[in-house]
Amino acid sequence: MKPKENILLSKSLAFAVRIMNLNKWFYQNHREIREIATQILKSGTSIGANAEEADSAFSKKEFNSKIGISLKEAKETRYWLRVLYASNYLDEKMFESLLFDTEELIKLLTAILKSSKDNMD
Repeated sequence: MKPKENILLSKSLAFAVRIMNLNKWFYQNHREIREIATQILKSGTSIGANAEEADSAFSKKEFNSKIGISLKEAKETRYWLRVLYASNYLDEKMFESLLFDTEELIKLLTAILKSSKDNMD
């Protein structure tokens, strides 16, 4: 029997790949913003890395901590996307697409964290 897919891990991995491709594009076309490109690369890929760590947590407390960090990283990524769009480094189509994926991860992480905390009481 095939194991059940972990939606959070799948979506965060796909998002990390998109962010890596975005970063590569910035380095090829907009080297002047490499610091911001690096920031969004770190936060955008950290979402999934922390979700992976949460998946193998030893306790509910550790799980909640890692999911909480994932949520913070997703919100930081959303901020950098807004900065890049406001400064005309992202066109509307790319911004909306990446923002949609970011918001989806934020909603998912928020729901997981809330459910996990509710189950601790």
